[in-house]
Amino acid sequence: MKTLVIYKSQTGFTKKYAKWIAEGLTADIINVSEMNNDRLQNYDTIIYGGGLYAGGISGIKAITKNIDKIKDKRIIVFATGVCPGRDEELEQVKKTNFTEYQERYIKFFYLRGGFNYQKLNVINKILMSLLKLKLKTKKDLTPDERGMLAVYDKPIDFTNKKNICKLIDYVTLDS
Repeated sequence: MKTLVIYKSQTGFTKKYAKWIAEGLTADIINVSEMNNDRLQNYDTIIYGGGLYAGGISGIKAITKNIDKIKDKRIIVFATGVCPGRDEELEQVKKTNFTEYQERYIKFFYLRGGFNYQKLNVINKILMSLLKLKLKTKKDLTPDERGMLAVYDKPIDFTNKKNICKLIDYVTLDS
């Protein structure tokens, strides 16, 4: 079974997980910018990873817009982000990024990544600065909001190779 890992990474957390997954599965790995539909046809399993930005998985349209061309393959999507990954948050991520039709063909995983403000692109820096201002004016912050404010000036990395185990097991045990 041939497996391809595709990733889009702005701050490095998604790329780190993509490399670990590719190593664990002896899979090929490419950046989403190298992806094309002809290439996808050479694989039985396609794994896509992108960071979460305002609930959207970065670059996910590379998979969702091509779902009908690849739905005969095993499709796995993983997202990385700073949030702990509570069930209600992850359900919202799925609803935001996939239609019910697409969810029939995509197995979703969340791998906690991290946050590094300095590595964000200009647009995301602006959005995150607006969020920071909003949080600073709020009277009663949740623990997650306090944590978010704390990491603006000091990058945080929650990546852990153990986090890929369920994804690896899903691919290898269901082969």
